[in-house]
Amino acid sequence: MNFDEFTGQVQHRLELQDTGRAVRAIRATLMTLGERIPEGNAEDFAANLPIEIKWYMTGAVAEHGQRFDWREFVSRVGEIEGEGVDGAEAAFHARVIIDLIEGLVPPSDFQQLRDQLPEGREDENWGKLFEMVDGGGWTEPGDSQV
Repeated sequence: MNFDEFTGQVQHRLELQDTGRAVRAIRATLMTLGERIPEGNAEDFAANLPIEIKWYMTGAVAEHGQRFDWREFVSRVGEIEGEGVDGAEAAFHARVIIDLIEGLVPPSDFQQLRDQLPEGREDENWGKLFEMVDGGGWTEPGDSQV
């Protein structure tokens, strides 16, 4: 998948009016995720993404491996997206983008990402990032899963 296809998919799935908003959502999600995980893991995870998108997780990140929880992640994503994106919207955007990426990266790299992010209730509760993936993935509005 190339950059235009990827951003088009994000724009469609998030029902955004323009490509610029889709790019901001992608950048916000991947930069913040890149800040959270170690640099080598970010490079492995992003290796199969279009180069313009890979950069958000690798080259655009000043400091990898920061420790912050799911709530801080959502806050940072919303802040980077700007334009009045609230926490619920930022969380939804991140889930949709991660669900799309899950189909592009090798399962071992996706599992490595999950292993970097504690998913227990007592931990940082990163399981919320993977709710769409764990729920069977994104479907077109109005489609029913049989």
